[in-house]
This record gives sequence, C-alpha cells and structure tokens, in this order.
Amino acid sequence: MADTSPLTAEDRVRRSVRRTLGNWLLALLLLAGTVAWAWQGAFTLKPNEAAVLLLLGRHFETVRQDGFHWRLPAPFVERHVVSWRELRTEDFGHRSDQAAEVPAESLHEAAMQTRDNNVVRLSFAVQYLVKDPFQSRFRLEDPDAVVRDAAQAAMREVVGRTPVDGVLREKKALVTAEVERLLQEILDGYESGIEVQSVQLQDVQPPDEVRAAFADVVAATQDASRLVNEAEGHRNEVVPRARAEAAEATAQAEAYREAKIAEATGAAERFRAIAAEYRKAPEVTRKRLYLETMEQILPKVQKVIVEPGAAQVVPYLPLGRDGARPQ
Repeated sequence: MADTSPLTAEDRVRRSVRRTLGNWLLALLLLAGTVAWAWQGAFTLKPNEAAVLLLLGRHFETVRQDGFHWRLPAPFVERHVVSWRELRTEDFGHRSDQAAEVPAESLHEAAMQTRDNNVVRLSFAVQYLVKDPFQSRFRLEDPDAVVRDAAQAAMREVVGRTPVDGVLREKKALVTAEVERLLQEILDGYESGIEVQSVQLQDVQPPDEVRAAFADVVAATQDASRLVNEAEGHRNEVVPRARAEAAEATAQAEAYREAKIAEATGAAERFRAIAAEYRKAPEVTRKRLYLETMEQILPKVQKVIVEPGAAQVVPYLPLGRDGARPQ
C-alpha cells in the first residue's frame, strides 16, 4: 500500500533544489554543446588559401581573404580549403644535359613530329595557378593530371603545324606563345579554374641519329647570318656616305644654278638699263660703250683720247712719263 503521508517542508525544499540544479545542469550542457557546435564554424585561412563553402550541398560562397572567419558549421555548411594563387610548375620531357638514364615515359613525352615529318626531342615547362578555387575543386578530379595531358596535346598540335627549323631556331617564341594560348583555351573549355602563366621551351634537340647533320646545318646557318650581318654593316657604312656625297653634290649644283641665274638676271637688268639710256642719248651712250670696251680689251695699255681735229692744234708731248709713247 502506497505511502500517502504528506511531505514535510524539508523534503519539498530538497526536491525543489534537486529540480533546479537539474534544470541548470541541463541548460549548461545545452549551452556547452551549442558553443562547441558553433566553434566548429570558425576557421583560419593562410595566405594563398581559399575556402569553398557549400550550403546544404550547393555552392554559395568562396572566401579568399586570409585570416580568421566564421560561418555556420556542419551539417548546414560544408567547407573545403583549396590552395590557390600559388605558382605551380609541370615539367615535360628531359634535357640533354641530364643523366643518360632517362625513363621511357620522359622519352615519349619529348618525342614530337613536326610539319615536315621530322622528329624532335623537346622538353618544356608549364607554370600555372588556380584562379577559381570552386572550379578547380569540383570541376576536375585531378587538376595536375589534366594540366599535363592538355599541355602535351597543345604542344604536339603546335609542333605538328611548325617545320623543324622553326621549332629548333626560328619560331621558338611563336611556338611557346601559341601553346600558351591553346592550352588556356582547352582548360577554359573544361571550366578548370586554372590560369596558365607561361610555357617555356627548355631544350629542343633533333634525334641522336641525325644530330650531327643538324649541327652542320646550324653552323652553316650561323655562318650565313654572320655574312649577312657583315654585309648589312658594310651597307650601313657605304649607303650613308654615298647619300651624304649625293646631298653635297646636289647642294653644290643648286648653288651653281642660283649663282648663274643671279648673274644672268643682273646682266639682263644691266642690258635693259643701257638700252634705256641709249634711247635717251644714242651718240653719248655709243661712245661710252666704245670707251669701256676698249678699257676692258686693253687694260695695261696707256690710252690717249683726242677729239677729232684737235691733233693739228695741240701736239701731244708725253712729258714726265719716262719717255713712254702712246700706242
């Protein structure tokens, strides 16, 4: 039979205290659990790190600023930290100055066929970085492998469109620029979120079997370039000198022409002036012209002017002239 005796005041106080303590303990446990759950949403990003956040499985934000951040923790927000803006390098092929033991895979990467059906061994390096963390994390399963495959495909396509001389010497810069452009187009088509920084040709060599012949061709090409440079230097020396001489001769001819034109103009003006004076006094002008002409014809002969009829009246006596006689 149940005990129906009333509780004493002391028992009621004890029960109330236990109930209060239990409530406080439960509240503290809930608060601690909430704080611990909320703390899971705090994270710190290092430089060159980004956090891709998925809200209930859907991308809603990419945090790129380094430092302390807080977002809703799981299971509401899923966080993926991705390294980005960090320069990465992929090497292809092998260099001729490396060890003789080269893996077969590197030899296969290095061997490429040119447009004129020649084979070259080409090593190059691709430098790239992640520009979109979300695409790099969720669009590609293995970004490095995709970059390697796409870079080899782009390089083989460009080399296949270029003759062997262009790959070895003449068009190296054009080859690298075209490969960089084509590789970026391929990666953009994949929505990879990867940005190509540079493509560098490190070593381009013909196969060992024909390397000596290619070396002779290179030497001959260098000799031809040297001769062309010498001819260009001689031309640059001779042509300016010839142009200077031609300019000097032209200037002298121009000066001679101007002098002759001025002289002819002066003579014409003088003739016009004499003609005008002649029309005014024909006899006087005729006699003056005659005397001036005789002065020019006989510059060193002593001349005596005698008026007509005056010789019979006043004889000429050359006194004081050392016995010189007029002519």
